[in-house]
Amino acid sequence: MLQGEKGQGSEGEKMPLVAIVMGSKSDTEAMRPTVEVLHKLGIDYELSVISAHRNPEKIREFGKSVQKRGVEVIIAAAGMAAHLPGVVASWTMLPVIGVPLASGELKGVDALYSIVQMPAGIPVACVAIGAAGAKNAAYLAAEILGLKYDNIREAYQKYRRELQGSSK
Repeated sequence: MLQGEKGQGSEGEKMPLVAIVMGSKSDTEAMRPTVEVLHKLGIDYELSVISAHRNPEKIREFGKSVQKRGVEVIIAAAGMAAHLPGVVASWTMLPVIGVPLASGELKGVDALYSIVQMPAGIPVACVAIGAAGAKNAAYLAAEILGLKYDNIREAYQKYRRELQGSSK
């Protein structure tokens, strides 16, 4: 998926509840687990590629307009300096989940530190580096949305029951 494309959960064309934003097209493969989990849980999403450094005006517009499109949770993925999640959070009141991507010489540790060290008042939730973090971003979004949407809560609860059964 590329800039502006929408992914659908199980019920066809709807307004996306989750926005996935990443700083580069090269991040798409790392975020595939997020998309797969959202699809499995039937959560509609939009996916955008917007660099906080190369196109700050566009990320400002994204942050200011995303809630008007019906989005309720943002998943922002970034590597290295990882400013994208924090910049997005500064322009919206929606919850932002930051996904640190393994890249550069430090293999994502720099991104992790950048995301978790947000100043007080502009929170960004942070998940693990790598595929587990990409998946957990979608599961955390499902938990947040499940507070309001019964179908999402039920889909996530079903997944958790299956997870418990697989560990026996």
